[in-house]
Amino acid sequence: MKINFIDLERQQKEIEKEVNEAISRVLKTGQYIMGQECLDLEQQLSEYTGRKYCLLCANGTDAIRLALTALKIKKDDLVITTDFTFFATSEVIAELGAIPIFVDIDDTYNICPLDLEKKILTLKNSNKNLAGILSVDLFGLPANHNEINRLAKEHELWHVEDAAQGFGGKIDNNNACSFGDISTTSFFPAKPLGCYGDGGAIFTDNIEIAEHIKSLRVHGKGSHKYENVNIGYNSRLDTIQAAILLEKLKIFDKEVVKKNEVAAMYTSALEGTKGVIVPKIPTGYTSSWAQYTLRVDRREELMAYLKSQGIPTTIYYPKTMSQTKALAPFLKYQIGESKSAIKFTNSVLSLPMHAYLTDEEVGYICSKISSFYN
Repeated sequence: MKINFIDLERQQKEIEKEVNEAISRVLKTGQYIMGQECLDLEQQLSEYTGRKYCLLCANGTDAIRLALTALKIKKDDLVITTDFTFFATSEVIAELGAIPIFVDIDDTYNICPLDLEKKILTLKNSNKNLAGILSVDLFGLPANHNEINRLAKEHELWHVEDAAQGFGGKIDNNNACSFGDISTTSFFPAKPLGCYGDGGAIFTDNIEIAEHIKSLRVHGKGSHKYENVNIGYNSRLDTIQAAILLEKLKIFDKEVVKKNEVAAMYTSALEGTKGVIVPKIPTGYTSSWAQYTLRVDRREELMAYLKSQGIPTTIYYPKTMSQTKALAPFLKYQIGESKSAIKFTNSVLSLPMHAYLTDEEVGYICSKISSFYN
């Protein structure tokens, strides 16, 4: 049996007719950049997340960049973020001249609120300017935003939610991308809601921030494109990508339900297996399952065995941010080690996860893992 890690081909076949018709409509209009479909998508995403404003941009990294720029981040500002995520989150902080301060994670793989509070209190007593918190919703699961928001307000910090992997997740009835002063997401093809190229979005309830980002994403424009009032970026979404996302949004909730069913099958079959720790979803939380990530013993041996059985796996992530060469200049600012994050890099392993896995395929994957350990 040959299984795909993420099966975009099966998804594309599901909506092939609708996507082709949507692309054809864009081609007929000739409005290839920020056309009507982009405006429609902003409206629908705003309604979906419960935010007042949604602003599309070129990619998820730009979404973070635009958010932090709109918050007027300054050189040498301290920004607290997770030590366990993809590089882009910390990369933008550093690129804008600020200093990332890494916080450890708990067993949800997201920011540990206890370590977050400890580091806020330590930094508040220093002479550095602690500006804000850039949280991450990892593997489809929202971080503990209720606690993060409480700490941000208590200590007069801004809070940006990076939901590049979290779109579609929930805390109670509150959707990912609805937390913090600003939230961002990515439409990279492998993300929970992905287009057929790059894309991103920024969400906020603050009209001043929304208007500033509208300017920043088009070269800092003012009332028209030849009046430039800010130093900005070129970060707009192609209309064809918006048209594709509009069609994929129609089936998105159904896909999240299916992925939760797949996750439940994995968990039921694998929990209790010696050498395997299944993901933890706190009560009241819903994951959109960007990844299904185990912690396992003898990881490299298991990966090689599963590969020989036609089962792909991936390590997210083999290094923490504090172990990353490009961020080494910021080590002198850190407060202690991220012990859990460092420990988890040695055991995390992500299994195939998408809405088009069959029960037979999930059963096959679980049987091979079980047979390896037994």
